[in-house]
Amino acid sequence: MKRIAMTILLVFSIASCTSAIRPDLMEQGNRNPSLAALIQSPEMYRDQLFILGGIVARTTLKAEGSEIEALYVPVDGWGYPQDITSSNQRFLALYPREKGILDPLVYHKNRGISIAGVFTGVVTGRVDEMEYVFPMFRIMQIYLEPKRPPPTVYYYYPSPYIGPGWWGYSWGPW
Repeated sequence: MKRIAMTILLVFSIASCTSAIRPDLMEQGNRNPSLAALIQSPEMYRDQLFILGGIVARTTLKAEGSEIEALYVPVDGWGYPQDITSSNQRFLALYPREKGILDPLVYHKNRGISIAGVFTGVVTGRVDEMEYVFPMFRIMQIYLEPKRPPPTVYYYYPSPYIGPGWWGYSWGPW
């Protein structure tokens, strides 16, 4: 019985240490690139593999595939996106059509992602009414963070109890 319990515990501990991105891609890719450096010297970094995280701003279906615009966030050593610090950089990532589509209802605004993507260059686009230069990646693998339930908030109202207590005599909630 002890041996079965230890085996189950071992399996769960190994499974909990999996990375968001395949280990071979994690080893080959450069984690958390400087998007400013990619924009300044695109030819120097073209066709290199990068591992980066993001918060989805929008997902658009195009003829060549699914395009995600995301706010850049760094990833940890396992490839999971970290919390937003003070990132103000965005990137575009294209999921090729031959791999399938990324449905905009699933990959919607404010969802966390991690990608292993090959840098293809820079693209000029718009963020609202402002012209913006985006680093562009071709997605090799993508990880979508699971939805987190909203935090539960409990509201405590004054007790309707009337009578003596350790705090003295109470006449009710007023």
